[in-house]
Parts: sequence; structure tokens; C-alpha cells
Amino acid sequence: MIIDTERLILRDWREHDRAPFTAMSADPAVMQFLRALPTREACDQWIDVQIAHQAEHGFGFWVVEGRTSGAFLGTVGLFRVLFDAPFTPAVEIGWRLAREAWGQGIATEAARAALDFGFARLKLDEIIAYAAPANEASQQVMRKLGMIRDAASDFDHPRVSADSPLRRQVMYRLARDAWAKSEMP
Repeated sequence: MIIDTERLILRDWREHDRAPFTAMSADPAVMQFLRALPTREACDQWIDVQIAHQAEHGFGFWVVEGRTSGAFLGTVGLFRVLFDAPFTPAVEIGWRLAREAWGQGIATEAARAALDFGFARLKLDEIIAYAAPANEASQQVMRKLGMIRDAASDFDHPRVSADSPLRRQVMYRLARDAWAKSEMP
């Protein structure tokens, strides 16, 4: 599976992606607002879950690669929410980029391609995104994508400990109809 954008390639995972993903996941700045992946084994398990999800559902978090450089820039994609919450079942969009890819519009460009895949190819009715309230950079990407904040759906993440600052999550939503209108010339 390959999705092309002007500057990026979103593609399936390959064995050689494990080392740069692990290196990226060891960067405290990258992981500041994400659940920790403290070991190579934890990173490998995360990748294996993405590969299995892709095999079962036809989508997941893809590797983001620079079109001209071939560099591993991070991961962006769609994923079925695997925990029970008032808003499930749902498909979320998310991203995790290496620090050197920040501030260049890469998350937005890759996420637009993932949204297009979700709405045009998968015919999803809605795609959600959520982030810790302090994660303003991710919320800015959500707004750039046309996602709308749904404060009534903010929630405590059931897979994050109650004492963690990452427990509370703010919710954004985007309906297929709204996406279609935003894509019109």
C-alpha cells in the first residue's frame, strides 16, 4: 500500500523501519504527549499491532517517508479505537513525527492524505482525533485539517493511569460530508 503526496510517501512497514521508529520513540520531545514506548520490544510490539491492523482492516498507521530523500519521518494513519468509550466504535487519525520533521507541514500533509483515504476509499462516515489538552501542536494540526473540537466528548483515556497528565484527552471530529465540502474546488 502506497499513498503519495507532493512531498511524502505513506507506505506499509518494512523491517528496516524498526530502528528509526525506536530512535524516534526514545526522543523525549516526540513522546511528551504520547504513551511511552520505553524499549525496543515495546516499539516492535507497537509496529506489529499496526501491521496486524493493516492486514485485518486495510488501514493503519503507515510509515511517512520523504519522497526525494527516502528518510523515515515518522508515522501517520488511521486506526480503530480499541477501548470502550461513549464515542466508540470509531476510527481515529493520528501522527508521530521525528523532531527533524516538525514545523514543515508534514503532519498536516500526511494526515490530509490519510483522511482522503479514510473518506474516499474506506467510505468512513466520521474520523476522530484526540490529544492531551497541553498538546497544542497536534490540536493545531487537527484544526488545519478542518476537524471540529467536541468538548462534550472530552474523556479520560482508559489506558492511561489516573495520575498521568496524559489521562485527559480533548476530542476533535470530522464528518465525511464536511471533508467533501472542504475538498471542493
